[in-house]
Amino acid sequence: MYPPPYHQTRDIDKMIAVIKKFPLGMLVTANNSQSFITHIPFIYHSETEKLVAHIDKANPQVATLKDGAEVTVVFKGPDTYISPAVYTTRQLPTWNYIIVHITGTIRLINDAEAAKDTMITMTEFLEGSSPGFILKKENEAMNRFVNYIQAFEISVTNWEGKFKLSQDKIEQDQLNAKHALIENTHSSLHSFIEKIYS
Repeated sequence: MYPPPYHQTRDIDKMIAVIKKFPLGMLVTANNSQSFITHIPFIYHSETEKLVAHIDKANPQVATLKDGAEVTVVFKGPDTYISPAVYTTRQLPTWNYIIVHITGTIRLINDAEAAKDTMITMTEFLEGSSPGFILKKENEAMNRFVNYIQAFEISVTNWEGKFKLSQDKIEQDQLNAKHALIENTHSSLHSFIEKIYS
C-alpha cells in the first residue's frame, strides 16, 4: 500500500479487529494478465492465525486457487469524506478510511467434513452472541451444498493496515475528523437501501 508511514499501522490486533468487524473481504488473485476479485466473508482463527473461507466452485477464480498460491484479501472498514469545515486550521477536502490488506498462501480444504466444519464455524461467528440460527452438522441442505463449494485457508505472510485518520493534522483536527467518521458511519442508510432495492 502507498505510504506515507503515518497512515500505516503495524498493530496486528487492530487489523484483526477490522477483519472481525468487517468480515466481507475482497479475494484478489491473478492468472497471467487476468485478475480475479470475489467478495466473500472470511473468519480469522486466532489459534491458527489463519483466514478461512469458501467460494463457489463454479466461480472461474477457483482455477487460480492452488495449494501454495499467493493471494491478497482486502478488508474495508469505515470511511468518509472529511470536509475542511470540521478542521480548526485551513485544510483541503480529503477522504479518511480504515483498510487492511492481507497477503498469504492458500491451502485448499478438500475434505467434505472439514469443509462443513468451516461453514459451521463461520455461521457461529456471523450469527454472533445471540444466534437466530444454528447450523448443525446433519443439516441436509449443507450436506448437498458442500459439494458445490471450495473451502480454503490462508496462512498470512504479510499484514498491511492503512488507517488514514488525519494523523498529519494537529491534535484537535484529528479529533474533529474522528468525530466526522463516527457521525457519518452511524448515519441512516434506510433511504439509500430502499432506493437500491426498488
